[in-house]
Amino acid sequence: MTMATISVLFRRGRLWGALLALSLMLSACGFHLRGNGGQYALPFPSLYVGLPEASPLAIDLKRNIRATGSTTVAASAKDADGVIEVLTDPEKTRSKSILSLNANGRVREYLLAYNIVFRVRDRLGNELLGPTQIALNRPLTFNETQLLAKEQEEALLYRDMQTDLVQQMMRRLAAIKPVVTMSVAPEAPVAAPKQ
Repeated sequence: MTMATISVLFRRGRLWGALLALSLMLSACGFHLRGNGGQYALPFPSLYVGLPEASPLAIDLKRNIRATGSTTVAASAKDADGVIEVLTDPEKTRSKSILSLNANGRVREYLLAYNIVFRVRDRLGNELLGPTQIALNRPLTFNETQLLAKEQEEALLYRDMQTDLVQQMMRRLAAIKPVVTMSVAPEAPVAAPKQ
């Protein structure tokens, strides 16, 4: 072996050693990729979603909750261990505003927004997650000669934002630590010492 070959092997060995050390340090500190492959451990055996049944957001959220395998979707709030209350009007979660105009004063870009405020309560009404806002925005370029294509692109962007919103809600739900109420057993009477 020549010195150049030994030098290259030594450098590769140091590189692999550094990568191994870095991966061990990351795994030791608890680092993991966001979402754990889309699986979340929710702290509730059952959850109620306070949205209209036909709402696309409710359908997507319920599907993700059921996919955890450990949490069921309850039919009513009184039957659930956790209740997701949506505080924004479901009709006003999506919006579309003009972002920019061209030189002729015609729309060049729109800004699509998806905004929701929700909170989570337990069966006893304790607030486990205070009012939390998730706001997402996406720009949409506009061309009046391609109306049909732009309508489809708008629908795809809203669907993408809804998927992102549901994933963010699932992460926040998985981070909740339920309130544990400790019941104190009455003290047993102490027997008098025998004399």
